[in-house]
Amino acid sequence: MTTARAQLHDIGGRRAWVIWVVAVTVYMLAVFHRSSLGVAGLIALDRFSITGTELAFFTVLQLVVYAGMQVPVGVLLDRYGSRALLISGLVMMTLAQLAFAFTTSFGAAVVARALVGAGDAMVFVSVLRLVSAWFLVRQGSMLAQVTGLVGQMGAIIAAAPLSLVLHEFGWTKAFAGVSMIGVPLLVATACLVKDSPYERSEVVRVKVRALANSVRLVWGNPGTRLGMWSHFTSQFSMTVFALLWGYPFLVAGQGLTSREAGVLLTVMTAWVMVSGVVLGRLVSVVPFYRSWIVVGIVLAIATTWSVVLLWPGPAPMWLLVVLVCVTGSGGPASMVGFDLARSFTPAESLGRANGLVNIGGFVASLATMAAIGVILDLLEPRGADFYTLADFRVALCAQYAFWALGVVQILRYRRSAVAHLERLHPGAVEAMKRGEPFVHPGFNDREGV
Repeated sequence: MTTARAQLHDIGGRRAWVIWVVAVTVYMLAVFHRSSLGVAGLIALDRFSITGTELAFFTVLQLVVYAGMQVPVGVLLDRYGSRALLISGLVMMTLAQLAFAFTTSFGAAVVARALVGAGDAMVFVSVLRLVSAWFLVRQGSMLAQVTGLVGQMGAIIAAAPLSLVLHEFGWTKAFAGVSMIGVPLLVATACLVKDSPYERSEVVRVKVRALANSVRLVWGNPGTRLGMWSHFTSQFSMTVFALLWGYPFLVAGQGLTSREAGVLLTVMTAWVMVSGVVLGRLVSVVPFYRSWIVVGIVLAIATTWSVVLLWPGPAPMWLLVVLVCVTGSGGPASMVGFDLARSFTPAESLGRANGLVNIGGFVASLATMAAIGVILDLLEPRGADFYTLADFRVALCAQYAFWALGVVQILRYRRSAVAHLERLHPGAVEAMKRGEPFVHPGFNDREGV
């Protein structure tokens, strides 16, 4: 049973906001490190004497490591708390970026980027746990969205500003300099971040022999799976577009200049920030309809892509603007997955639940990236220089398979999740229909289904 704890700080008070500001700044730095290679690609080709395929391997590797770390990170988060994982992630990213700054070996650079991905994997779910611990449930939906959009500022900073620093000071000084940003943040995290507003932390000391069973219990809950499939279905299109195939599609397929393509990617990022605030407010007002909102956004994304891919010839600029905005809405929609999981998971297991949810979108992104690449290679064996709009039209249709699978699974687990709440937590569904948030009281032996 959960013992009473003396409350030392107000929920949603000044201390909570200080902790959130520090934590979200760490997340912004993580996104910056994750995106930093994007503007250094051409320089990296010369520095490491590699091909374009080997350069793309950096991005894929980071996502693989990030996704693969989510379950272990979730277990560690529930065991040791957010503060410990934020510190560990900062140390790992700082040392990895510093090594990346000085190495000229492709192999060593690959290891460094893998460590960046591992450190990055510890950050986001740690911040979400702090939001759940320090703020009211009604505040949580909005703050989760704001956390995501503030984090995207790291991608913006990794674009033009880092590009200028690279060209002004060179590879080693630029990457060594940005790696040092982690040092003051490390001090701030150690001094200011606290896992819980209560006297004793809510960290659960899970015994090693019980870990597999605890993860199985969390995964067996239909709410966790609903959150994971919501994340899977809504996030991947934006990630694939922003990180890999969007730029080639716009330039080689749609005939835009590099500058025009860059502006559209910036518009996408800006739209993610705006739509995130709106969606955060919406899901907090109508919690019972959160998964339907996700399905609606996914259908809007698929419909917009259909119009663009069926358009005779290159799409007009206004339609491409609509495309990047609607596709960008998938980012905030994917955050709803964490909010869904929180309704079915007590605080002491939230790290594992968030880790499992976070796997969804990145697995879908990797699979979609690979599928598009394979189709393009089959259609045009001569390489990227010869890709045409017709090739992209066929290859990008791979997205529909993942959208269809995801929507079917969301609808499936929505029914299971509602039935689960009605059976084990009478009154929870009615409360959410009235716009009231449901706070999970804790697992019992029937929670895992």
